[in-house]
Amino acid sequence: MTRITTIDFDNATAEQAALLTAIRDQLGMVPNFLKVFANSPVALRAFLGLHGVANDGALDAPTRERIALALAQQNGCEYCVSAHTAIGRKSGLSNDEIAAARAGTSEDAQAAAAVKFAQSLMDKTGEVSALELAEMRNAGFTDAQIVEVITHVGMNFLTNILGKASRVDIDFPKVALKLAA
Repeated sequence: MTRITTIDFDNATAEQAALLTAIRDQLGMVPNFLKVFANSPVALRAFLGLHGVANDGALDAPTRERIALALAQQNGCEYCVSAHTAIGRKSGLSNDEIAAARAGTSEDAQAAAAVKFAQSLMDKTGEVSALELAEMRNAGFTDAQIVEVITHVGMNFLTNILGKASRVDIDFPKVALKLAA
């Protein structure tokens, strides 16, 4: 059960309702984690702004979803694993690729480098080595793309800790954190 109030149209202020309406108009629904964010319209606008800008970058949707899946698994956020499994499928990831991302890799060599780097950023709170940066460049990533990976790590960590702290109810097909053997 959610430990932080979810804001819905029946308990929203005018400002919150306007934000929820914009989200619903864009996505066709308002995911529960955004209803938690809506407690603070400032926080919700900040997240939506970062999310919008980050998704306009050079990283393709499947790579962004691989990163999100890897970090959700690594950080133990069942809501985010469930959400990004559904979103990952919509972005074209197969079940095998979703499982690979959750395990910290990919069948695609460049995407595998991004996932590995993202997990290292999380593990080391940003203190990655020069060798790890060189591995990203050797995989074909520019410095701009490396910064985008870092941005996605930060954004996903934010959603992971919000999901875990709030214990928000999962409104996507539920996926267990435990990886299949």
